[in-house]
Amino acid sequence: MTGRNGRTGGARLLPLTALLLATGCEPRTATPPAPEGSTAEMKLGAGSLSATVRRTAHGIPHVLADDFAGVGYGYGYAFAQDNFCALMDALVTVNAERSRYFGPDGTYLAALGSQYNNLKSDFFYQAINDDGTVEALLAKPPPLGPSQDARELVRGYTAGLNRYLAETGVDGLTDPRCKGAAWVRPITERDLYRRYYQLSLFASSLFFLDALVDAKPPSLLPDGTLPLPLPAPATLDRKVFPSSETLGLGSNAFGLGSQATRNGKGMLLANPHFPWEGSERFYEAHLTVPGKLNVSGVSLLGVPAILIGHNETLAWSHTVSTAYRFTPFELKLIPGFPTKYLYDGQIRDMTTRTVTVQAKAADGSLTPRQHTFYRSHLGPMMEYPSGLMTWNGLTGYAFHDANASNLRLLDAFFAMDRAANVEELHTAQATWQGIPWVNTIATDAQGRAYYADMSVVPHVTDAKLLRCVLSPIPLLVLASAGLPVLDGSRSDCALGSDADAVEPGIFGPGSLPRLTRADYVTNSNDSYWLPNPAQPLTGFPRILGGEKNVRSLRTRLGLKMVQGRIAGTDGLAGQGFTLEQLQTVMFNNRNYSGELLRDAAVSLCRRTPFVLMPDLSFEDLRPACPVLAAWDLKGDLDSRGELLWRVFLFTAVGATGGPYLVPFNANDPVNTPRTLNTLNPQVAQALGTAIRTLRERGIPLDATTGSVQGKRKNGVFYPVHGCAHDEGCFNQIANQLLPDGTYEPVLGSSFVMAVSFTDAGPVAKSVLTYSQSTNPASPWYADQTAMFSQKQWVDRRYTEAEIAADPALTVTHLQE
Repeated sequence: MTGRNGRTGGARLLPLTALLLATGCEPRTATPPAPEGSTAEMKLGAGSLSATVRRTAHGIPHVLADDFAGVGYGYGYAFAQDNFCALMDALVTVNAERSRYFGPDGTYLAALGSQYNNLKSDFFYQAINDDGTVEALLAKPPPLGPSQDARELVRGYTAGLNRYLAETGVDGLTDPRCKGAAWVRPITERDLYRRYYQLSLFASSLFFLDALVDAKPPSLLPDGTLPLPLPAPATLDRKVFPSSETLGLGSNAFGLGSQATRNGKGMLLANPHFPWEGSERFYEAHLTVPGKLNVSGVSLLGVPAILIGHNETLAWSHTVSTAYRFTPFELKLIPGFPTKYLYDGQIRDMTTRTVTVQAKAADGSLTPRQHTFYRSHLGPMMEYPSGLMTWNGLTGYAFHDANASNLRLLDAFFAMDRAANVEELHTAQATWQGIPWVNTIATDAQGRAYYADMSVVPHVTDAKLLRCVLSPIPLLVLASAGLPVLDGSRSDCALGSDADAVEPGIFGPGSLPRLTRADYVTNSNDSYWLPNPAQPLTGFPRILGGEKNVRSLRTRLGLKMVQGRIAGTDGLAGQGFTLEQLQTVMFNNRNYSGELLRDAAVSLCRRTPFVLMPDLSFEDLRPACPVLAAWDLKGDLDSRGELLWRVFLFTAVGATGGPYLVPFNANDPVNTPRTLNTLNPQVAQALGTAIRTLRERGIPLDATTGSVQGKRKNGVFYPVHGCAHDEGCFNQIANQLLPDGTYEPVLGSSFVMAVSFTDAGPVAKSVLTYSQSTNPASPWYADQTAMFSQKQWVDRRYTEAEIAADPALTVTHLQE
């Protein structure tokens, strides 16, 4: 039987009883799924698929099987026990059936933090399904289509999901959200591939779903003419286009090499900032096929490969990349004919596709609803006024999505699961080129730290920008947001290609940034430029995110924390990281904006007791002075003053010219900008606004963070530590403001994992902030939320001995 090393050992699965006896433990008995603290062993069915699911504390499944189909089978079954309804809801979406079951006027929350209308969503997905996009990609040979290994994994995963549904029946589901629901049915492999395709589009087409559905030829104005393009303003807000902030996604990650750790081996911190609700939650699992696979970590709902995690000798995480995944093209339309456009001097006609979906009426009957999409040869038409891209009498905008042919993501992640070191990790990424929208930060047992943005990016060089971004609106979009809007009237402005790219139109791996070092790399959602300030990455195309531009406070704090631990200047013992110190650094809850600006704000408060507000009234600042002076500059549960600072800073960052006196300096990016500009009257007004805001909410100025920020589950309030991105908090928590003036986390620190390689193998600690299950009836619905509230960590079980020794162990044998 394989030990810690998943790359060695016999290919035959030993009977679990023999395995447990070999580790000195006896099998236990009970009926799964069982609450934590009970034990179980149960044999179910017989057939060609088989797996053993061992659950340890907090419901984490450890799936053991002879082959990839089997490990997928066990994983699908275990996942369904915890999150079947959540996955079914996502599959209703990708199958364009939300209007059928929930009505056309309803909305749902997407991972992008946006409310999507059911009918518009259905039109979008129905167009993809009518085109047979997923089916066409499935028919392609690898790497454009899935490998046989991935197909086997999905085959087994599908069977495992359906095994669970067959055992419970629709009416026997324990989750009230879909118990007895008409939209619950057996799942097909095609359903899951549609889900994976959806994941590829999150940072591109899905962000523009409304813009793509809303696009239609312009109507005549009252004077009989067609509308003109929108006038170009002086500036354009970058946030109208996708970024980690506007997508509602983010992350931190440290890859620590031999020179940064106490034992000279690799160490990783994974801290993705993903939604706490919806289909983009993480799920913990450990998958083992002896001799082929031994990987532990998390997946997004419905994905049978581990996306963030570790194996015997490699650990990795991801952060949302700044690169754009799409390129609009500005079309020159034929005057009076808005569906005709010029291309290389020739007139071309747009094509149309009309899709039909079924919508539920008030009486429960179904009625067909139709929508027509317009398309140029460069892509579908879009209507995006907030980005100044309107379909008018002179111009229109076509949308090209570089991930529109990407069904490679499952293989890309599954290949990473089996890589032994950072070189093999890079080979996996370069082979599949399926990472849709994230950076990768990794480390291996040999102590090498790795950063790369090996994601799918449209092939737009800076030279192409100079010759193909020429008209006023594209020039403004490029200057304000770095997004290329290319001339769609010339073939020489079409996307380029690299010889090492898996398909035309994207950059190949040789053109993308990566770095391997012996000390460290980090990323907190800024561009590729500065994973380590000692070795900036330069010379890459602007579409990837830019160089020598300001870093976020969160990025700067992450770099400061790593540098301080290596130097031993952070107040902790010694130099270099231990695993325990990495955990401490993760949850130190430092508020970097407070460290930089609080003292100056207190001085301002003391010398300016009253401030004239924009409404010409005066606000007394004196009550804020002692609160801010006594604040511990953290976002801990018992920190007093962080909330006051939060509201102040949110207003101050909007001050004309910004809140800083010392501007950004590209030669000192970790330490600039800095120093509060107390000469700007809007800064003092921001403090007055914060005082008024808390007074109106009935919240004391010295309220603790834990009293006003937390998650309620099954009637229990779990206070949550951490604070916001703009505050410069590494442990980022993004909230929605509730009617009572308190804050409920909606995304931020989600799965947190610290991994250290040792002579005996990997040692890992983790916490899944929102817990393993979305089912309120599950024992694993809130247990880790309570742990996160108290800065507690789960000891991750990786070896067979560790799994067998868990007091909460339950065992299920599956065969089909």
